Amino acid sequence: MVSQASYNPPRDFGLDLVYCDDALLMVNKPAGLLSVPGRGTDKADNLATRVQNEFPDALSVHRLDMDTSGLLVFARGADMHRRLSQLFRERGVKKYYIAMVAGRVESDMGGVDLPLSSDWPNRPRQKINFTRGKNSLTHYRVLAHDAIKNISRVELEPVTGRTHQLRVHMAVIGHPIVGDTLYGGEAGPPAERLLLHASMLSLIHPYSAEPLTLVCKAPF
Repeated sequence: MVSQASYNPPRDFGLDLVYCDDALLMVNKPAGLLSVPGRGTDKADNLATRVQNEFPDALSVHRLDMDTSGLLVFARGADMHRRLSQLFRERGVKKYYIAMVAGRVESDMGGVDLPLSSDWPNRPRQKINFTRGKNSLTHYRVLAHDAIKNISRVELEPVTGRTHQLRVHMAVIGHPIVGDTLYGGEAGPPAERLLLHASMLSLIHPYSAEPLTLVCKAPF
């Protein structure tokens, strides 16, 4: 098993609430905070609990890696939780991320279609597995390149939602996300955090049936 550093969640300065109505919430999760409670009392502090302290009916619908920042959706009540969960299962929610990756990405846009499975002896790492892996597809688009630092700013769209999908896919094509020590992000310049941020989320509102798109600017 890969050793994990002790959990030091960021201080609670209140929720960064991006959207709120009677059906759902969208919250900007800070990097370094668990989406839901982890194993052990030392991992009790998490975004879901912080949200529920202010909105008792809020239920977690999906997750972000602890080291990833950005938009997370919470349902208001059990009925909305069922509806939103179904939207995510049926890929009715579009998610976009901003990342800084090592090197110059040759193609301005492209895709990585490689199956993923748990790297069990080295958990929580994931790995490419053509025999037992689940299909995993990521689209990417290059936004800019910094020749001095030799890093590229990219927009990532995970069509599927596998654990560590974006991190593994970018590392496999030779451009690990800066700050990702688990998958080779030390290849880029030093970073205090994983430079991956869930920046946009788009869906059809389950009650109003109107399109809902929220944007949350990356802090890097």
